[in-house]
Parts: sequence; C-alpha cells; structure tokens
Amino acid sequence: MAGVDRDIFATFRRARRVWAVAAIHGEAERLNKLHDMLGERLQDGDRLVYLGNYMGHGAAVGETIDALLGFRRQFLAAPGVFACDIAYLRGQQEEMWHKLLQIQLAVGPAEVLSWMLEQGLETTLAAYGGDAETALRRARSGALELARWTNELRQRMAERGGHVELMSSLRRAAFTDDGSLLFVHAGIDRKRPLDAQGDAFWWNIDDFTNLDAPFSGYRKIVRGFEPDHSGIQIGDFSATIDAGCGFGGPLASVCFDADGKEIERLEV
Repeated sequence: MAGVDRDIFATFRRARRVWAVAAIHGEAERLNKLHDMLGERLQDGDRLVYLGNYMGHGAAVGETIDALLGFRRQFLAAPGVFACDIAYLRGQQEEMWHKLLQIQLAVGPAEVLSWMLEQGLETTLAAYGGDAETALRRARSGALELARWTNELRQRMAERGGHVELMSSLRRAAFTDDGSLLFVHAGIDRKRPLDAQGDAFWWNIDDFTNLDAPFSGYRKIVRGFEPDHSGIQIGDFSATIDAGCGFGGPLASVCFDADGKEIERLEV
C-alpha cells in the first residue's frame, strides 16, 4: 500500500494463505502445542502473523516469548521463506509494557502503574524480575528512582536472549500486498485512514463485528483480541479469532486464503 511506513506495518507479498494466531496471554504450553500443529500444516506460500498480547495474565510470559523465537527459527529454516513472511503485531499488553519502561515520564505514574497492573501486566513484570509491591513503591519515589527501576527491568529483559529484539520488531498492523487482507490487534477507527489509526489498533474495539463494507479497500479485517473472548467469529468483512487464551479458553489460529475465506481453524 503506497504511503504506508514499512517500519510500522508489515506487508505479506505473494501470499497464498495466511495463518493468524490470536492473543496468547502468557500461555506458553498452549502456544507450543499450536506450533506443533502449525509445523505439520505449513505449505509453500504460507505467511504467519501473530496478532499481539503475547504478554500479560498468564504465568509463563518469558517462556511464551522464547516459544515465539524458537518457532520463528523453524519457520525461517524452510526453503524459500524470508523474514518478511512472518510478522508480530503489537497488542495492548505490549503497548503497556512499552509505556511501563518509560513510566518515569508519565503524569501520575503511580496511578498509571496501578491501572496497568489491573489490566494483567503483573505477570509480565514478574517475568522480568519485578513485583507489584516494589513497582508501586518505586513509582511513588520520584522520577529519578523510577528511572533506575525501569533501567533494571530493561537489563533483566536484555538478559533473556532475543526478547528485546522481538519487542523492537513489533508492527501495528499487517496486510497482504494485493489489498485483500488486513490484520490488526483489537480494532480500527473507520473514520481514519490506515496510516492515521494511532492507538485505535489497541483500544478502539467498538463495532468491529458490525463492519458492513470493506475498510480502506480490504476484503476482510482480522483481529486477535476482543474483551469478551467470544470465540472465532467469521463475518463478511471482519473476523475475530479470540477464543479466550489466558482466560480459561483455548488458543486459536485461523488460516485464510487470499480472498479472506477460512481454510482451517485450530484451537488448543
């Protein structure tokens, strides 16, 4: 798509099919099982997109990132596969983590941190050696002390090989180069063009399933998170594939053809 920043958006070129993976929420065991199933089904021309929320809620956040990195190596080892054939979107949890690492710049950091913890970020904090009590205490200790604390978190994250690099590679959305499919985390603002969505990809969840026409020319928009975790819902112009992983439900993945039709679904 002309005019779109390639550092922000991922483009799948000449995709025959695209496998989309829903929000994982720190459920590494389910993700590993899904990867086993995907490994048996991938074909030439397949592309793979993870739709965000790898972190938060579940207890195995670090192991989940390790699993993403491990399967990436397996995926890229196949003949004729390139790094641009796999994409990772930024979800709400990753956006909050990014903001947490800069929280010394926030107005009212203790209040912001409390809200983040309520949204499930506590398990991500624990994965990198933090805890809620210490975090809240440091948040009330002033910007300098808070900056020292966030630097400690960055250092612990850097000690987990590949974690910083993966988080740095996250994209806001992904699309096929023929303009057929658009992949987002949670939603869109129909009134804005794609390159002006801003945080709507993470927080603008209303009316997604009620799309009654293509958005920006795309035949179908696919998202991987919705707050009610209502399961796989495939409509004419939109698809939601959040089956509740991290909230007692399975981890879902759906394979779409170039026209946006569902080819296969997996739930583990």
